[in-house]
Formats: sequence, C-alpha cells, structure tokens
Amino acid sequence: MTRALLTGNGAAAWGARLAATDYIPAFPITPQTEIIETISGWIEQGEMDARMVTMESEHSMVTAAASAAASGIRVFSATSSQGLLYGMEMLYTVSGWRAPFVLVNVSRGLASPITLEPDHNDIMSARDSGFLQIHCSTCQEVLDSTIMAFRLAEDERIRLPVIVNMDGFYLSFTREPVEIPDVDAVRKYVGDYDPENIRFRASSPVSQAVAVLGGAPYSYFRYESHIAAQNGIAVYDELATEFNKRFGREYPAIEAYQCDDADIVFVMLGSFATKAKAAVDELRKAGQKVGLLRPRLLRPFPAELFRNLLSKKSGVAVIDQNISMGMGGVLHSELAGALYGQPSAPPRLLSFIGGLGGRDISMEEFFEIAHVTREAVAQDHTPPPRLLYTEQELREMRKLQAVASVERNELKNSGGSNHG
Repeated sequence: MTRALLTGNGAAAWGARLAATDYIPAFPITPQTEIIETISGWIEQGEMDARMVTMESEHSMVTAAASAAASGIRVFSATSSQGLLYGMEMLYTVSGWRAPFVLVNVSRGLASPITLEPDHNDIMSARDSGFLQIHCSTCQEVLDSTIMAFRLAEDERIRLPVIVNMDGFYLSFTREPVEIPDVDAVRKYVGDYDPENIRFRASSPVSQAVAVLGGAPYSYFRYESHIAAQNGIAVYDELATEFNKRFGREYPAIEAYQCDDADIVFVMLGSFATKAKAAVDELRKAGQKVGLLRPRLLRPFPAELFRNLLSKKSGVAVIDQNISMGMGGVLHSELAGALYGQPSAPPRLLSFIGGLGGRDISMEEFFEIAHVTREAVAQDHTPPPRLLYTEQELREMRKLQAVASVERNELKNSGGSNHG
C-alpha cells in the first residue's frame, strides 16, 4: 500500500487500473477528462494492460461499454453533465441488457445557463435508468468505491451497470492524501469477471439480440431488473464488510455521523456533506444535538435503513444540491416517500435546496438550517422548501437585471439591433 496526493479524477483512474479493467471507451468532457488522460498515459507507457478507444460521442461510448461487457470483458468509462445526458438513451438500453460495467460521473450543473461548477441534477436524471449509484465525498472514497463498484455490478444477483458519482472540481481537481491499495490485494478482492452465459466467442457464435416485447413479457423483464437492483442493498453490505476487513476502511450504505442521540438530523449527498460534518461539530459544541446522514447508495434506495436511522428523531433537514423543476429537491421527495406513513417517522421533514452551480453552502447557513428545523418542530409546522440564497446575492442579481434592462431599453430607443 502506498500513499499519494491524488485528485478525485486520479483516484477514479487508479480504481479502474487496480481492478484490471480490460477496455475503456471514452469521450472527453470537463471536468472528467483527466480520468481518461491519466489512463491513456498509463496504457501508452505500458503500466496498464488495457485498450482505450476514443469514441465520437457519449452515446456511442455507453453503447461500446455495454457491448464490450456483454462480450465478457471488464469495462470502465467516465463522463459528466451534458455528456451523461447525451448518453441517456443508452443508459436505459444497456441496463436492460444486464451488462455489468462501471461508469464514473463527475457531476456538473446542466445548461441552460451554462456552468462548469457542480450540482447533482445530472446524476439525478439517471436515477430511474437501471444503473446502480454510489455517491462519494472524498478522493479516497472515489478510489475505493470504483473498486467496489466492479464487485457490485458483476455479482450474479445483480448484473447491472453501476455509476460512481463525485462532485466536479470540489473533488475532481482537489488533491487529497489517498491510500492506494496493493494491486494483488485488490485483484483478490475484485476477482475475475465471470460473464456466465453472455460470453461471446467467434468460434461459437450466439445471438444476443434484444427482443421487441409488449405487455406482460415487457413488464416481467423490467420487474426482474428492479428486483436485481433491490438485491444491491444486501450485496453492497456484504462487499463493504469484506472491503473493511481487507483494507481497513468502512463504507456503510448510509454514513451516520453523531446521530445516535441527535434530535435534529441533516441529510445530504456528496462532498458538501464534509462541510455539514464540521457544522455538526460546531453545533454540538453549542449544546445542540444535531447529526448527519449521508447516503452512499442512491440506487438502490436504502429506504429501510433510513427508517431505522431516523426513527423517533424530532426533525430532519434534507439539503438537496439539485432541483426538480415544479417539485423541489429530489432527495427530499425520495425520503418523504420512504418515511410517509411509518409510525416512528420524524414529524418534521424540511427541504432546503443549495449548492446549485457550485454555490457554496456556508457554515452560517447550516446553523440557520438547524435553527429553522428546530423552530418547525417547536411550532408543529413544516415550512415550504427554501432556496439557500442570501439577501446580498439577491441584491447583486437585481442590480445586474436592472443594468441589462437599461441597456435593452437604450438599444430599443436608438433603433439599434443586437445583430451585426
């Protein structure tokens, strides 16, 4: 085992290398490109025995990844933001093929307007595709989760592709001390990919065409995939336990921080949860019993585990870094669905939306979230979802809007045009 300063992108590349990936179809997109550049360099230098092919789009990249996995080899790829959306048609298609491979997504906010900064709308758009999802908060977790994802995808009880998600820039380009496990130890943990009955050999050709189905047969196969995804909770627990025994790092499906005696609990995904931990520590120093739950698994959704961890808590504040237009935060909606009607569910489940386009969530805002949640419990009232946005930010935006309005009016009055 060695220790090195790695970016999240570098950690993802190491995960693919240590897992003995055979094939990497790729297409560059910021902030993911460093992953495939790193792997390409290793292959060129003879340090990684694999084949990389640069595709013409993310659509063909996902198609190639699943086709290769269906032929019996271990496959890795990576994308981000608009790239994930460009391949969205094939996400649904290849999960239906039951082709197990690992795709790293480096979250970045979606257009329009355009941003290079992160939030989770890209990865949330894939939650119903059939891909399992693991969400990371540190560079170490990116490396380890990539390794674990191959075990998860290839398990005979699942055989579905897996997305490992990290926040763009906050993780992808941030260097942290990362322990790189011994290659032999990882190979023993991951094992060989056994494609079972999907192996393709030119000497013994077998058609793997996908049938056109309707009604009951279609429903049957979709439900089979659903059951396979649900199996992921038990399988993940098994492989996480084994990973801890081999490498000494523990990764439960939901990380619970200071939750045993907490009456107020934050719930959030991704790297910003590390700031929530620091806020919990400060609130604890002030005598407030606040905790944090951070799900690593989003698909399958660990509903029963959430119910147990939140049983009899007074109030829960879900902090989403995404927004489902016309509804609100996706994680809040999913958690509400898991808790609704349960006898020991928290009486107050609040929704906060922040971090869109990489906007910071300050320590003071975490303090305010705790205060608002505690007030909601005391007043027996749940306030509407709240966007984390300061008065100063609002004033600045209104100034920009006013300037733009004046410029438009001046252009209109002068008879000018915005066309050359």
